[in-house]
Amino acid sequence: MTAVHLRAAHPLDAGRLAAIMGDANARLGWLPKLYSGAQEIMFTGQLIDAGWVRVAECDAETAGFMARRGNEIHALYLRPHLQGRGIARALMQEAQREADTLGLWSYEQNARAARFYRKAGFHEVTRTDGAGNDARLPDIRFEWHRETA
Repeated sequence: MTAVHLRAAHPLDAGRLAAIMGDANARLGWLPKLYSGAQEIMFTGQLIDAGWVRVAECDAETAGFMARRGNEIHALYLRPHLQGRGIARALMQEAQREADTLGLWSYEQNARAARFYRKAGFHEVTRTDGAGNDARLPDIRFEWHRETA
């Protein structure tokens, strides 16, 4: 596992985080590009302004981020070349320390993400045909609940 530093996002992070999100999404050949770069910056800026974003840094590089409002994870993105180094795990473990339950949606075609969520203790709750998401792609609802002793 790579040494990861987690911190709250700052407004000036919006461009970097939008670039990470855009690059990660572009590598998913099945995911249509729905938003311009400017819209992605605006979106990440809104998440940051709401206080939902934690940034992961690794070797002085912005490696990824998680946007979470309470128990709902709205975004989890990493620079593609840094996947598999424990960065997403560090972000997820921090969220799991702070909450008793967590939930998120993931596209059905994103098998790598589904494996990650299952490994982190999430369980599939339901699937939809995608009518409720912007990409109109089938998705899966995952939830995690802290085990009680």
